[in-house]
Amino acid sequence: MQIKHYFLILAALHATNAIAQDMSAKEALVDANIRSIFYHELGHAVISEMNVPIFGQEEDAADVMSVLLIDALYEEEAAQALAYDSAFGFINDPEGTEEIAYWSTHGPDEQRYYNHVCLFYGANPDERDDLAVELGLPQDRAEYCPEEFDQANSSWSLIFDEMEVAENAGKLVYEYEGSAPNGLLDRIMQQEVSDMNDTLSLPRDVGVVVLSCGEANAYYDPQKIEIQFCEEFIPHLETIWEKLQ
Repeated sequence: MQIKHYFLILAALHATNAIAQDMSAKEALVDANIRSIFYHELGHAVISEMNVPIFGQEEDAADVMSVLLIDALYEEEAAQALAYDSAFGFINDPEGTEEIAYWSTHGPDEQRYYNHVCLFYGANPDERDDLAVELGLPQDRAEYCPEEFDQANSSWSLIFDEMEVAENAGKLVYEYEGSAPNGLLDRIMQQEVSDMNDTLSLPRDVGVVVLSCGEANAYYDPQKIEIQFCEEFIPHLETIWEKLQ
């Protein structure tokens, strides 16, 4: 079953009202990147809990899952807005003054940016051509993006077919340990966890914890079986927005 059709059946367009229409440009970028980062970390959890075979970097696979969820769960206008804003979350050094950490398990930021744009564009090139042009996707890459999406879609659909919601299946279990209860991050994560539990199941419960870490970070901890999302990401994303102005 193709992933788009699968999620339309299960999620019933979970995010029709997920993104507020009256947000400022800064708030929209922060909101979009929180969701995109959560989908990325959920990708790590799925890979771990579903024993997904990965041929290549796991970070790349988690990036792919994030884009597939954005494409599948949102109506077209909201999906484009979220994909557009979350693309800039990869541009942590817009002035290009920092040394690239080629040793990192993550690919270079600019490469992740173009992979993100390409995969999202490839899912619906007729509707997303203007977005691809605005985000600077080169035509030499763009012509292969539909094939890249089809390949990713086919691979991940096999996994999602095994994650149909069922009784006694594992769920995401949310816990807030941060300093701003009912703030933006808390509200978004509560909503995402609830919506995902209506959409997917896992072999066992997986925690989703928002906490203060002393740094902007998010990761899946396979020992604790939980996604940890640091509240410091909010000021970090606000700084990215300010640098881009």
